[in-house]
Amino acid sequence: MTSSTQTPPAVRASTGGPDSPDGPAGTQPRSSRARVLLRAIPALVVVAVLAYLPYVAAELPGILPGRVNGPGSMQLLATCLVVGGIALSYDVLFGRTGLLSFGHALFVAAGSYLLTISLSTWDLPLPLAVGVALGLSTLLALAVGAIALRVGGIAFAMVTLAFAQAASIVVMRNPGGLTGGEEGKPLDRDALPGLLVGVSNAPYRYWLALGFVVVAWVFVSLLVRSRAGHAMAAVRENEQRAAVLGFGTYRVKLMAIVAGSFLGAVGGAVHALVLGGSNPHLTTSEFTLSLLVMVVLGGAGHRWGGVLGGVLYTYADARLVEVSNAGFLHSLPEVVRQVLSQPLFILGAFFVVVVYFAPSGLTGLGGRLIRRAGTR
Repeated sequence: MTSSTQTPPAVRASTGGPDSPDGPAGTQPRSSRARVLLRAIPALVVVAVLAYLPYVAAELPGILPGRVNGPGSMQLLATCLVVGGIALSYDVLFGRTGLLSFGHALFVAAGSYLLTISLSTWDLPLPLAVGVALGLSTLLALAVGAIALRVGGIAFAMVTLAFAQAASIVVMRNPGGLTGGEEGKPLDRDALPGLLVGVSNAPYRYWLALGFVVVAWVFVSLLVRSRAGHAMAAVRENEQRAAVLGFGTYRVKLMAIVAGSFLGAVGGAVHALVLGGSNPHLTTSEFTLSLLVMVVLGGAGHRWGGVLGGVLYTYADARLVEVSNAGFLHSLPEVVRQVLSQPLFILGAFFVVVVYFAPSGLTGLGGRLIRRAGTR
């Protein structure tokens, strides 16, 4: 049996060590770098297309509320992108490490509320407020993770849920007027740059959300390719075998919680900037369950899974509310009208269909279809 202080050659190879085919000290041959660049081309194309949307004045009836670059459409798309990036942060825990946490909303809400409180109550400048929000959120994740990881499985999920519920109660009770209670906490507009304030500046908030998604995707991609990412994958596949091979599984899982929570706190701060304040919905267990649905829907453990699932879920949740109030429903039978007027029912049915026919999510299904078309 291998000692915990010495990593076997096979593990060193899988983690990019000296015996790795990628070369010494994690370096990569030119052919590997070329493959990485080729894989990045679709992502660059998607980002370029999304970045150009604020210049598109066309209307898409039934898809977006008004013009593509209109304030309503820009706000909707920005919200979808932010939630997609937050879902990607949850995928670090669930999809990459196999940790089922019901308390991820705690850290997203911490990033949002701490930024709002720092700007609106403590009168800190924006850069310092962002630093305070992310620093305190990371310390909170370290403390909660260190406690919750003392147990495993369902017990771990319940402990994280207990922490999130406690935070939700604190936010709702509005101690000292800090959180705003059920009404939420608005941002002090005077503390924000002018480009992020006002209806006419919706495209800049959209670009901020897009920038967050790009940063989150690059962060997760680099994490997955690092030694830490390989260790997380080993824990996800078989924690006992990873422990026998010399991995400190407790440290690996704690690192995953801290990394995912830090990224979630960044998403919470961006969410507050995009929506103009903090929403108590971010503190609820319902929001964490929504993140779980988004990750499974898009494809857990896939690079695009969390983003795709988050964007589609948020978009459908927003647009189905409008469809449920549409006039054409009155001409349908009573049973059909009642079903279509419930957005959550439609989302749930769609989720069941995807899980049944595409267990690996939409990205996994798309990958299989592309490979099948390539072989043909």
